[in-house]
Amino acid sequence: MSETVIKPAAKSDAGPAPDPVTDSTRSRPRSSAAALVLATIAMGTVLWAAQDLILPVLLSMFFALIGNPIIRVLQRLWIPRFLGALLVLAGGLFLAGALGNQLIEPAGEWVRQAPRELKELAPKLREMVKPMQEANKAAENFARAAGGESRPVQVVRTEVNDPYRVLTTTPRMLASVLAVVLLTFFFMVYGEGLQRNAIALLQSRQQKKFTVEVLQSIEAELSRYVLTISVINAVVGLALATSLYFLGLPLPEALLWGTMATLLNYAPYVGPLVGITVMLLIGLAAFDGLAALLPSGIYLLLHTLEGQIVTPIVLGRRMRLSPLVLILGLMVFGALWGLVGLLLAVPLLVCVKLVLERTQGMDGWARLLE
Repeated sequence: MSETVIKPAAKSDAGPAPDPVTDSTRSRPRSSAAALVLATIAMGTVLWAAQDLILPVLLSMFFALIGNPIIRVLQRLWIPRFLGALLVLAGGLFLAGALGNQLIEPAGEWVRQAPRELKELAPKLREMVKPMQEANKAAENFARAAGGESRPVQVVRTEVNDPYRVLTTTPRMLASVLAVVLLTFFFMVYGEGLQRNAIALLQSRQQKKFTVEVLQSIEAELSRYVLTISVINAVVGLALATSLYFLGLPLPEALLWGTMATLLNYAPYVGPLVGITVMLLIGLAAFDGLAALLPSGIYLLLHTLEGQIVTPIVLGRRMRLSPLVLILGLMVFGALWGLVGLLLAVPLLVCVKLVLERTQGMDGWARLLE
């Protein structure tokens, strides 16, 4: 019999065999800047085009975050979550309806009297802007002397009144309001169950645990932030309404401007700037002399106390956002979704910051937003 000799394989000098997984990961090309820009533009286009679908969902989540801490307190009192959500939603609708019933009459009266008030206000405004008009005329004379006589461009505006626009807009608005109410209720009742079912889709137990911790902390802190800001804004509006009432304005009208201040305070910098301008016009129309500056001065004082003292003490540094980031966020979301975008801009930015803080390797991006 012949023996078969198996020789050992010769050692290769080429080193260890390459790992195909590692090599494929290393050789994977990164996304270019142009691709990221195009993806951002595409996402913004989708958010704008689908706003009729997205905005009711975001508003419902916003209102659910406000109501969740109250529902937890009711659960500690042995009230079921379903009944607690129903009580919170019914209470919110009752307060909104009662406030709207009180404000609809002064708002309608103000709209009817606005043309007459503006006519009476015109001489005061002309005196205020007279130096600016003189400077503008001097600049025009200088431009004519430098470049010759120029004719002003006339712009012709045409407006087409569509009699069916109201018939199509009103049902859509009512449907959107109803959708927000129903979605808010379902988010309050079934939000936790939906979250648990979504987490169950994850494969690893470690991933599930990490996701649960992140979502619970984000939900708790964001709901606390939204509820705290809502209470602070309501106090600012109530203080402004009380001040205007003691200045001599009727109570329904004072409540109207206090409610306006509460809503405008959700949009930092932009909202208070609009509010101060409105209060200046109201003061010029309702008072004479230096007393005309009191409403805008009171509004500015309340906003300064709230923005520089109360909110930083109550919320702390953790919830602070950079003023530049806030302005950019308000511009982006306001351009996408209008007034609703201004309302949701700050909660969305806070949510992004909280997610970045709890994501490994993204701490620098979170600090960038501060």
